[in-house]
Amino acid sequence: MTDTNIPAETATAPVYSVPQERQIVTAVPGPKSEELHARRMKVVSAGVSSALPVYIERANGAILVDVDGNRFIDFGAGIGVTTVGHTEERVVAAAASQLQDVIHTLFTITPYEEYVRVAELLAKHTPGGWEKRTVLVNSGAEAVENGVKIARKYTGRRAVAVLDHAYHGRTNLTMAMNYKASPYGTGFGPFAGDVYHAPSSYPYRDGLSGQDAAARTIAYLEKAVGASDLACLVVEPIQGEGGFMVPAEGYLPILQQWCTEHGVVMIADEIQSGMARTGRYFASEHFEWTPDLVLSAKGIAGGLPLAAVTGRAEIMDSSQPGGLGGTFGGNPVACAAAIAVFESIDENHLLAEAERIEQTLRAGLQRLKQRYDIIGDIRGRGAMIAIELVQPGTGATTKVPNAEAVSRLVAFAAQHGVLFLSAGTWGNVLRFLPSLAVSDALLDDGLRVLDDGFASLG
Repeated sequence: MTDTNIPAETATAPVYSVPQERQIVTAVPGPKSEELHARRMKVVSAGVSSALPVYIERANGAILVDVDGNRFIDFGAGIGVTTVGHTEERVVAAAASQLQDVIHTLFTITPYEEYVRVAELLAKHTPGGWEKRTVLVNSGAEAVENGVKIARKYTGRRAVAVLDHAYHGRTNLTMAMNYKASPYGTGFGPFAGDVYHAPSSYPYRDGLSGQDAAARTIAYLEKAVGASDLACLVVEPIQGEGGFMVPAEGYLPILQQWCTEHGVVMIADEIQSGMARTGRYFASEHFEWTPDLVLSAKGIAGGLPLAAVTGRAEIMDSSQPGGLGGTFGGNPVACAAAIAVFESIDENHLLAEAERIEQTLRAGLQRLKQRYDIIGDIRGRGAMIAIELVQPGTGATTKVPNAEAVSRLVAFAAQHGVLFLSAGTWGNVLRFLPSLAVSDALLDDGLRVLDDGFASLG
């Protein structure tokens, strides 16, 4: 996409090392993938499952290439990780350069500039004009854990509140914070205590205004927990695994006002929705919500492991020296990649690209919705769009979830070179989470395959 503010002579099209088109040359999975899968089954835990057992050899832009030479349009981006594109040029160059300088020292022993620069960039781009601090960690779940413990330290309170349909991770605390037990928590208890699940805003199913949904959430928190015992409320501005639910207008600012009035730290879990994914640096900006703390991960380092907690200085500085950190948190190579991601977002005008992707996807999905009545809802922002599928004839009434159709569509698309992901509390949501490098041609091609998939359902 050419930004109209950029002179034509300076705008250049990206160059990809992998052709940006799908191509299926073997069965899916192919013989080499099947051979690798047989090896895998002998040595990898059965608890580590794969949505599609094709083994990837190369990736570039919005295309995955498996060991058999099949090319797939990637609508998952590693669940929102390769937001700037697979093997994006700046990210690769920055990581490669840093590998030759310093791979590891541990920031809490001998610090380095890259960590500081990432913290500066997060202070600049996260919502809120106040002074901020950051701690860098390894993963989204670790960011959630640290956000909670910082809030507990700052407030001196014990309780943690989350919303229905939320997903926050697979550690002991975050499993307790998840709404759906299976498969993330089944059999892994006992879990951490003092976690409370409040009703959320789910406009497609509850029909509530933002004001009414917020009143319901607050009523639960006041009755089930009590504000004086509540350390934090952790909220995904657009819920990820829960099905890309977008809250009703006004819902999040009202909750923030209540939290501020009662000394509760409100935390934005932007692990999936942040880093330009929705057409803003952070999805909170769509809702005029300025949280106290922001959690980043996934797309922040272009595929390298990095996560962050960023927020108000007085909250972040409440921890005693040595209370935060970890052996690999803020690794120099991951930090160098993250700096390149910020540069790519700005220099490649990726916020505008996310908006372009939303326009293309929404238009195509709306056409499908007119043809297939099992599409009950289209929702999301930017390159974070989903459709919720219901049983035929129930969309305007009972909205009975249709998980079987999602499973069949995902399988059909895979056989035709398109990687889609499912989501949702009932498994009836098909999500579109492509990199911001995906072209309109690839989006249209993926939608054509999806159309064929719907037709195949009968």
